[in-house]
Amino acid sequence: MNNNFSVIMSVYAGDKAEYLDAAVKSIHQNTLPPAEIVLVVDGPVGEEIKTAIKKYESQDPDSFRVVWLEKNQGLGNARRVAMDHAGCEYIAVMDADDLCAPERFALQMKYMEKHPETSVLGGNIAEFIGDVDHIVGKRVVPADNESIYTWLKGRCPFNHVSVFFKKSDVLSAGGYLDWHYNEDYYLWIRMAEKGFTFANLPEVLVKVRVGKEMYQRRGGWKYFVSEYKLQKYMLAKKIIHPLRFAWNVLLRFLLQVLFPNKLRGFVFQHFARN
Repeated sequence: MNNNFSVIMSVYAGDKAEYLDAAVKSIHQNTLPPAEIVLVVDGPVGEEIKTAIKKYESQDPDSFRVVWLEKNQGLGNARRVAMDHAGCEYIAVMDADDLCAPERFALQMKYMEKHPETSVLGGNIAEFIGDVDHIVGKRVVPADNESIYTWLKGRCPFNHVSVFFKKSDVLSAGGYLDWHYNEDYYLWIRMAEKGFTFANLPEVLVKVRVGKEMYQRRGGWKYFVSEYKLQKYMLAKKIIHPLRFAWNVLLRFLLQVLFPNKLRGFVFQHFARN
């Protein structure tokens, strides 16, 4: 099993140095560490983050590559820049405040080598608050290609921070494009249009930090408008039919616009998580 894959990450002003340090350590401590980490600094960041980044660069300048952006360009654009600088065909996505499971990359590379037809491979995530062992929920996604295609018509079928994909296949679908809050979902939809093969592993591959602010980010008019436009795109491309479109939009309007944060959090934790 080779380690010819890149891990792409981005940081911005809102990230914490201690979380970034824990995320990078979880990558390096994997049973199959990557050939390189490509980190995009999305606009100005604080001195603590800068110090941590420069430490990683000095320790391993050949395999820890940093791209500095003068202005914040958003997550989708930062991912695209990271992909442009990644030197490997296989790419793993990671967030700057999450933790990889120790065998994440070994499991994913083994699967991709055994199933070369697969373009995108994700897995399940466990969400925690504060202490890493304080698990408050798990997001379990469908495993096989057919189920993923069905799920995609109503919800994003991947946990984005867990994905491991072929760079050439993602680029052939246009790569990451700016789409407010939904760059990843938009990408999977476009890849589905081209008939690429998807899969998810049943294991928890990443532990994700969450909190009350997570539900605030998933609500509000801007978030709803982004989701509404995505549903319109799927309707126009005949991925979903008009009744499914109406149902999807209604649910999102209720959840993202009408529900207060506490109620939205309750729904996510009890109906959208295991």
